[in-house]
Amino acid sequence: MRFRILLLAAALLAFGGALWAPFQFEDHSLRSDPVLDSAGGWRHAFTANQTRPLTYLTFWLNLRVSQEPWSFHLVNLLIHLASVLLAHAVLRRLLPSRAADLAAMLFAIHPLQTEAVVYVFARATLLAALLCLLALWLWLNDKRWPAVLAFAAALLAKEEAAAFPLLLALLEWSTQRRRVAVPPILAMAALSLAAGIRAMLAVASIRGSGAAAQAGITSFDYFSYQGVAILRYLWLVLAPLGLTIDAEVRTAPLAASLAWGAIAVVIMLSWRTARNAGPGFWILGGFLLLIPSSSIFPAADLAADRRMYLPMLCFAALFGLVLQQANWRLLAGYCAVLAALSFAQTRVWQSPQALWMEASRLAPEKIRPKRQLARILPPLQSVELLEGARSLAMDDPDVATDLGLSYLRAQKADLALAEFGRALALAPASATAMHNRGLALLMLDQRDAARGDFERALLLDPCLFDAHLNLKRLGVTRPKPAGCLWTRAQDDAFASAR
Repeated sequence: MRFRILLLAAALLAFGGALWAPFQFEDHSLRSDPVLDSAGGWRHAFTANQTRPLTYLTFWLNLRVSQEPWSFHLVNLLIHLASVLLAHAVLRRLLPSRAADLAAMLFAIHPLQTEAVVYVFARATLLAALLCLLALWLWLNDKRWPAVLAFAAALLAKEEAAAFPLLLALLEWSTQRRRVAVPPILAMAALSLAAGIRAMLAVASIRGSGAAAQAGITSFDYFSYQGVAILRYLWLVLAPLGLTIDAEVRTAPLAASLAWGAIAVVIMLSWRTARNAGPGFWILGGFLLLIPSSSIFPAADLAADRRMYLPMLCFAALFGLVLQQANWRLLAGYCAVLAALSFAQTRVWQSPQALWMEASRLAPEKIRPKRQLARILPPLQSVELLEGARSLAMDDPDVATDLGLSYLRAQKADLALAEFGRALALAPASATAMHNRGLALLMLDQRDAARGDFERALLLDPCLFDAHLNLKRLGVTRPKPAGCLWTRAQDDAFASAR
């Protein structure tokens, strides 16, 4: 009991600062989602194109209680604390007591867990991991079919839980090899297959999903580069320095080949020590849990630190086995250092500027950190930053759009007009680009031309709220099209616009 209290206290020390963190990046979409904002939005969690209904439902419930960031962070933190307790219970069944305690502490406080805990939008990762840990605990207590139900719930939280049955199969092979375990594992595998097919169909139908065909990368290339991403994860387990929300992965063919070669060697060596839940079992288990996010199903992000949240259970267990005989003072000092690094990384998440400055520093060739940082810097600094980003991505309409908006904030409408025109040339079907050009024309007092752009934007996207709002300000009121969903704040702004 005392150690469990110590575990929770350590986790709170490491990540409790999340309660003072604002929304970051995609978190803002939670308050701007008209479906989540509606009283009946819970029904949308169960539509065909919603890949993570359980997580979506928790966001809807969260908004019913409070729209303040701290309330969302509190839920994430509570999920992590529950996961820590379950991880400890599971590890105590599979490892010697001292190794289990050390492994649970590493799972609770390791800096690599920061993104999953502090990034609100990563709740899907936390919730799926919690339910997988519950399924593992039930399995170890010979409640195999209840474990199947818990795993089904994990898939409803996030489809990346799909590899969990492989971990159970490896566990059975490594230990008892019970025939009675085969049917529930096969049932879980069938659920994983169904969830995978559903996820692929859903992301294909959602514009801007950033996955599958919309990831901007082939399955072969994505798989090739994942070797480098996995080695990066393993290095961060050992030396958790250089954590960032937007990691840069080297995509040179030689680096990719060497990375997969090194991983193949590690897997072959691990197989020899995998029996009886030995060190090799935990290495292989960690690799298995990474399969859904680090194999052939492409995503826009080649690497994301939050993907290591559940696999960290296995790598922490490996550390526990290896270090269990070390001097307890050295172990306590090691854990204190990890907790301090997690505390510091959580502090970074408390400031949008610090978060994106860190990402820009650690991934200097990536565009997204520069775009995100430009949105919170003063206008002239934003312009300077984005002009540098433009030299890295001349054909990126989003960079042109952001640069145009920065020029607008700097009251340089003529320069903004040129950038919006460039964005429109690069993305002629973009309603947002057409609308933004109208904004620049309006600032230049070319009202008729601005009105024309706003109306053309609505031809491209009849539900574009900003175009409706600006037309009303120009004296042109159009009824809200049927089927368009706006938040209550948008409806109020449109009603009061003149």
